[in-house]
Amino acid sequence: MDADDSRAPKGSLRKFLEHLSGAGKAIGVLTSGGDAQGMNAAVRAVVRMGIYVGAKVYFIYEGYQGMVDGGANIAEADWESVSSILQVGGTIIGSARCQAFRTREGRLKAACNLLQRGITNLCVIGGDGSLTGANLFRKEWSGLLEELARNGQIDKEAVQKYAYLNVVGMVGSIDNDFCGTDMTIGTDSALHRIIEVIDAIMTTAQSHQRTFVLEVMGRHCGYLALVSALACGADWVFLPESPPEQGWEEQMCVKLSENRARKKRLNIIIVAEGAIDTQNKPITSEKIKELVVSQLGYDTRVTILGHVQRGGTPSAFDRILASRMGVEAVIALLEATPDTPACVVSLNGNHAVRLPLMECVQMTQDVQKAMDERRFQDAVRLRGRSFAGNLNTYKRLAIKLPDDQIPKTNCNVAVINVGAPAAGMNAAVRSAVRVGIADGHRMLAIYDGFDGFAKGQIKEIGWTDVGGWTGQGGSILGTKRILPGKYLEEIATQMRTHSINALLIIGGFEAYKSACDMAEARGRHQELCIPLCVVPATISNNVPGTEISLGADTSLNVIVQTCDRIKQSASGTKRRVFIIETMGGYCGYLANMGGLAAGADAAYIFEEPFDIRDLQSNVEHLTEKMKTTIQRGLVLRNESCSENYTTDFIYQLYSEEGKGVFDCRKNVLGHMQQGGAPSPFDRNFGTKISARAMEWITAKLKEARGRGKKFTTDDSVCVLGISKRNVIFQPVAELKQQTDFEHRIPKEQWWLKLRPLMKILAKYKASYDVSDSGQLEHVQPWSV
Repeated sequence: MDADDSRAPKGSLRKFLEHLSGAGKAIGVLTSGGDAQGMNAAVRAVVRMGIYVGAKVYFIYEGYQGMVDGGANIAEADWESVSSILQVGGTIIGSARCQAFRTREGRLKAACNLLQRGITNLCVIGGDGSLTGANLFRKEWSGLLEELARNGQIDKEAVQKYAYLNVVGMVGSIDNDFCGTDMTIGTDSALHRIIEVIDAIMTTAQSHQRTFVLEVMGRHCGYLALVSALACGADWVFLPESPPEQGWEEQMCVKLSENRARKKRLNIIIVAEGAIDTQNKPITSEKIKELVVSQLGYDTRVTILGHVQRGGTPSAFDRILASRMGVEAVIALLEATPDTPACVVSLNGNHAVRLPLMECVQMTQDVQKAMDERRFQDAVRLRGRSFAGNLNTYKRLAIKLPDDQIPKTNCNVAVINVGAPAAGMNAAVRSAVRVGIADGHRMLAIYDGFDGFAKGQIKEIGWTDVGGWTGQGGSILGTKRILPGKYLEEIATQMRTHSINALLIIGGFEAYKSACDMAEARGRHQELCIPLCVVPATISNNVPGTEISLGADTSLNVIVQTCDRIKQSASGTKRRVFIIETMGGYCGYLANMGGLAAGADAAYIFEEPFDIRDLQSNVEHLTEKMKTTIQRGLVLRNESCSENYTTDFIYQLYSEEGKGVFDCRKNVLGHMQQGGAPSPFDRNFGTKISARAMEWITAKLKEARGRGKKFTTDDSVCVLGISKRNVIFQPVAELKQQTDFEHRIPKEQWWLKLRPLMKILAKYKASYDVSDSGQLEHVQPWSV
């Protein structure tokens, strides 16, 4: 890692500062409304980026109430003020409902308090009510200043000097109920809390035949209920935007009784707190329980999660999202002119975009209006394509149509796992099997990778066989790193024996390489002339053709949780630096993104060469850090970042150079990064991406129906990837040009753009390419 600008990327921060210096500017940051995990990460990013560009940054404690009360509620922040808050849930600067700010008199007091400190830039982190209030404040600003001048509280020079108020919003809400953004700060963490509870309930329910009704937050938005139902394979879900059809009571009871007949021991029903029927009457969790007990006599329990969903540490995703948004908010404030409308930093796929605040607020209000008027299809549409896509996928996977209603294709589609295990693989297999059956195919499971394929370990797999798979870690089918090369003859024989018409390969770089090898072997084995689709699944996130791979988010959360515990240990002992080795082969994704999410001081990766001078400058940086109140350090190292600068070497160097100032400890995380239950992100991602792969396979097979077509073109062997907000099928023949086969990584990797951000927030003299601002490079599977 560089600690100076000698090898800085083009478009450095120096050039940026010439036009958008923060010198002489003051930024106020406040959190308002309900708290959400990740708010602290956003506050930290605003403070540190603000200081980095030369502005003064002020905490406004207790939201708008603190702005109205003034005094000690508005205090200047320094670099250390936001140390050790990344892993803390809630908001350290407090949040409160404020009636006084709703009045002009209250806003007049708030304006006076801001002017005393020269604050004319506001960064507001909250929901639509908080952001609407900020916009009104901005519109009234000039009038408020004139009134203060008339009252003699400020002079005319102050009116001219502070004539304009700039406002930028970030949406912090666990409900994900704000239109214009795919994801709000706190939503992913809330899903973590919900899934943790569901997993715990599933283990106890295995001992009893029970029905559980879980009530989750979402007074006006069913996002948490819908995505958690999709991620755990719930039997029924109730949402405000999509009420059940007339007669739902009987339909639900039939579904639950069918489950019991199939010896399923657990029924899960998820209900949003704002769930309604088509007449806008509430559907409560108690009402659902009474229905199940009275109609079926089943032992039924209700669990209301409540504020548990707001608590706990933020997920890795929320930390990265909030950090990137906080930096973007500061840049937006520096770029604002008197004519710039108040904006909100939103997530569009994996882009951070600035949208007019009031347009988004209006869209959000339109959803509620549609629900009030019982225009529920419009409500789902207004929520966006992400919400509608989740709802359609859930309906398709939750309820199996009777066999006589499914037109048979007479096609056999096989599913195989290849490479190292990755969380979410089982969710992907479940989704593929159920979508394939719904499309009329006969689904075959191949066990133990290509080794098992060659040996004929192939069995038909049915709808109920994959029940409960979404929350299982590892690979139930079994997976190996073995490539098909030496088994091609045997594999071709098995494909002929089992009449396999298409193959879905779920795995990492080995899956991609296998598809390449099988495409090349088509000339020798006509059995391979079938549609082949690769769904990338590897914690290393090193498969060409996609920006994110299944399993990487779960692994990232394991790394961040471990780093949190290590930092907590270091805070007790003081003057200690921890060196953590992460997995990933030659791909530095886990080390880099883990460093950003955990607040590391440095992250060594293969993609950014470093030498002894860089190591020395990092030691000097940590030596200086030990003179502050933050007497601890965290350094991440990708396992293959350097042949010679090993983890032991770096540990010994740091130990020697830091002697008398700090001591060192090292930790190799190893295979724990592969284990554990998949995160909500990976469950949802695996479910939706695999369903999309099966849709592609079905479309290909339809092309060939009745013609006995052999697939020989490049576009019939593809990797299904995510690029920004788009799902793309890229032929492996094209991807070869983008692949570094020696190091098993893509030649270009999007996440390297976030390297400078990690350094800036760790107080290095790094460079930041402003052309990248507005590009929130973190893919969001909910929008797939």
